[in-house]
Amino acid sequence: MPHDNRSVEQWLADPFAYLGRHDGVVRVYRPGAAAVMLIRADGGTAVPLAETATPGLFVGDATAADASSYRLRTDWGGTIEEGPDPYALGPVLGDVDLHLFNEGRHWDLARRMGAIPVEMDGIAGTAFSVWAPNARWVSVIGDFTGWNPHRLPMRRHPGGGVWDLFVPGVGVGASYKFAVMGVDGVLREKADPLARATERPPATASVVAPLLDHDWTDAAWMAGRADRQHAGAPITIYEMHAASWKRPWDGAEAQSWDALADLLIPYLVDLGFSHVELMPIMEHPFGGSWGYQPLSQFAPSARYGTPAQFARFVDRCHAAGIGVLLDWVPAHFPNDAHGPVLFDGTALYEHGNPQEGYHPDWNTMIYNLGRREVAGTLIASALWWLDAFHVDGLRVDAVASMLYRDYSRKAGEWVPNIHGGRENYESIAFLKELNATVAERFPGAIMVAEESTAFPGVTTPVAYDGLGFHYKWNMGWMNDTLRYMETDPVHRPWHHGEIGFGLSYAFSERFVLPLSHDEVVHGKGSLIARMPGDAWQRFAGLRAYLGFMWAHPGKKLLFMGGELAQPAEWHHDTQLDWSLLSDPAHAGIQALVRDLNALYRAEGALHHGDADPRGFEWVVGDDSVNSVFVFLRHSAHGAPPVLCAINMTPVPRHHYRVGVPEGGWTEILNSDAAGYGGGNLGNAGVVRTVPVPAHGHPASIELTLPPLAAIFLRHEGPAL
Repeated sequence: MPHDNRSVEQWLADPFAYLGRHDGVVRVYRPGAAAVMLIRADGGTAVPLAETATPGLFVGDATAADASSYRLRTDWGGTIEEGPDPYALGPVLGDVDLHLFNEGRHWDLARRMGAIPVEMDGIAGTAFSVWAPNARWVSVIGDFTGWNPHRLPMRRHPGGGVWDLFVPGVGVGASYKFAVMGVDGVLREKADPLARATERPPATASVVAPLLDHDWTDAAWMAGRADRQHAGAPITIYEMHAASWKRPWDGAEAQSWDALADLLIPYLVDLGFSHVELMPIMEHPFGGSWGYQPLSQFAPSARYGTPAQFARFVDRCHAAGIGVLLDWVPAHFPNDAHGPVLFDGTALYEHGNPQEGYHPDWNTMIYNLGRREVAGTLIASALWWLDAFHVDGLRVDAVASMLYRDYSRKAGEWVPNIHGGRENYESIAFLKELNATVAERFPGAIMVAEESTAFPGVTTPVAYDGLGFHYKWNMGWMNDTLRYMETDPVHRPWHHGEIGFGLSYAFSERFVLPLSHDEVVHGKGSLIARMPGDAWQRFAGLRAYLGFMWAHPGKKLLFMGGELAQPAEWHHDTQLDWSLLSDPAHAGIQALVRDLNALYRAEGALHHGDADPRGFEWVVGDDSVNSVFVFLRHSAHGAPPVLCAINMTPVPRHHYRVGVPEGGWTEILNSDAAGYGGGNLGNAGVVRTVPVPAHGHPASIELTLPPLAAIFLRHEGPAL
């Protein structure tokens, strides 16, 4: 107004102090509008507002308006828009929300902050809010503003740096971002870190999503979930990249969640996997990151459909008896301009010092978990997936990179902790709070750590000063055993300890044995390609290796394509080569995986003691000359013992004496069976003990050990 010398920048920073009704005047800022009229609350007289010398600023006499319920009619050059004045309405957030957020303990963020479609004073619209404590001003932009950063400046709540605004008329499906004028004077357009939906990449806007109201049918599953996921349960996990498992026939980038459920669920049921683990589905801008560089920690990727469709996918998995695990990435995020990096002109979500805040391996930013608001937002993300989508657990990515400040850094390139050491106290505290909160709020859900170091107590409860994970990936087992399997059998006697070394620490944590995606990329070769020898030896070697894995203590994880013995490395742009199943050798590997899953599930001795040292007994661990390994698996719950014998050479071993408990032993699986592509050499049913002492037992049996094969025999008792 002529008598008001405040600048546009000033009212953008504090719009509710100037716009709306004040001191007998209604002020409206509509840059680009041809005219604005004030409509009385009773729907009566339309009073034109006068444009001032400041383009887009319209003012008028407030006596024509009700204190809060007047409406504005805006002429956008022929397009008429009518609705309430956002600056005549109250704040979006209350003191409790703000307090909990600033304390880093608002566990229901996705239902309270970001973009929430609600009614305010009987008016339908969307409540927007965002954290940007160092910003000069913040506004909502979107289709509904013509992406003009000056149209809808937001209210700043003092103290905590949260901005909010209720925008009437904006509903589900609207694309939006936040225009953030940084403390450095740079205007940035940022996607919403709390968005529950996004545009499909490569588009980068957030999308107003409805509050999820899926009608769940999995009450029985949820009630019994804890029994399916404890340390003595038969957990077998099929890890997969949802976009490249099987491409749509029409050439689209990925199957929808509904189409994927139609194809995947019967496949998993047929193969007998207990769980599917999805590589990160949180929205990520670059498909080549496989999801491990997410920006929207609350939004399922639009590549596969809507959040409601993902909820339906999980519900259908549960109905089929399949648990759903998600890979989740709280360690780092990409530096795309629309993401959290330099969100308000400062290092808000990341550390300011690149020696703490930049990850050289991945060219990504590292979350500053020492900030309560950042740590709290990430924990709220984890809880969101467990709560809203009923997922059964999270596999936390790159935990090793979080635990150590010098991870993948040279001397002089990292910042020590307050005691001069390398441990990252802030990340350790974050992981403990994350796992303790999950255990409290979602008992029965599991947390799994991808952790490759000897950090102590990863699966020890937080109450006993551990990190509180339920399971840890056994990366050492995977590295040692794959290195052994890559060795030509003639040289394996000199590497005998590599395949058995994992058993020296197999019960120090609760482990998952992972043959994951990381082992079939970046020039490492596929599983079948890493086996030495001719075609027969490669397939036999892979069958023996899988048999050893299923016999070994620990839960099982196999990345998609491993069950097909796919010769090529996995690539995210190419689907699995399903035509391989027309070849009996490849179909035999799939059949073996199916039967191993069934055996593992049926035989309590193979899973009851996965995390209990009483569940394992070496019988032959020192026969390096013959590259033979024999051990017993025991159950503390009455299931009969199972004898596992693995011959890692292409030479059959006849009359191989093994000390065992007295009685009969029935061969229940042989990886050399003809149905798997083997030579059908074995023990033909029941083998009976004789009173010849061996390996600490008063009785023994003579076995035929097929070449490059694993056999399993169940104890039938002394009366057989």
